Amino acid sequence: MAIYDRILLTGSNGMLAHALIRALKLRNLNAITFTRSQLDITNASALKNAFSQHKPTLILNCAAHTKVDLCEQQEEQANSINGHAVGELASLAKHHGAKLVHYSTDFVFDGSSTRPYLPTDLTHPLSAYGRSKLLGEQKLLEINPAGRLLIRTSWVYGPSGACFPHTILNAARAGKPLRVVNDQIGIPTYTRDLADATLALLDANATGLYHVTNTGETNWFDFTHAILDEFQIPADLQPISSADWQKSRPQSAIRPAFSVLDTSDYSRVTGKSLRHWRQALHDYRLALSE
Repeated sequence: MAIYDRILLTGSNGMLAHALIRALKLRNLNAITFTRSQLDITNASALKNAFSQHKPTLILNCAAHTKVDLCEQQEEQANSINGHAVGELASLAKHHGAKLVHYSTDFVFDGSSTRPYLPTDLTHPLSAYGRSKLLGEQKLLEINPAGRLLIRTSWVYGPSGACFPHTILNAARAGKPLRVVNDQIGIPTYTRDLADATLALLDANATGLYHVTNTGETNWFDFTHAILDEFQIPADLQPISSADWQKSRPQSAIRPAFSVLDTSDYSRVTGKSLRHWRQALHDYRLALSE
């Protein structure tokens, strides 16, 4: 990491950005950070100015349109932020000889696999969000800056911002009934673990595409049960099928039924594996009280 003397981080208000900033500070490294209001990555001239002024050697792109259901109504905006802007970042990174780290999602897959998805597996997104993130991947691959690092992850949550556990806890504390799908399988990924894994890949001078998640697998219903158990909050929790959920919310995005990612390439390159998601959830609770 020492060679990256000028680190530029976009989308600095987000959950993952907070975790990355924290991980960098633990190494006595600081990033030049930009919120969306400070640097809109869809503004090509603003991006060029930022690169010209700061001359970054490493870009951590945390800017994204991540509201999956809203992307169904805002697909053009999602494509602009998650897709075309990534291409502009890639072009600038290539021009300046900088390394670009970009994050994508398990939602680029359709969930028809019966085994964890490899980075090389064919993509087939079911939602506008998934399509927009795949567009970003394609732009990055097309422009192909020498130091590109693309990280796919899944079910991201963390202590700095709204996320699934945050939503569940708020609803449970308000006494609301919880109806959660039990037929979508994936892996919750803790932002602080994902940030550490990003730095581990950078330490290994990794380039290309990697899947990075916590280990173990679960479904949204069991994840919810674990959240309530971890925080010792009682709630009226009942399972519901994806089909019934979709009927009650026809405007919501279709999620893959199975989106477990194979992280063996990450482990091979770094010599590490992320911990089980249930252990990470415990640390999430502790982090909320920091």
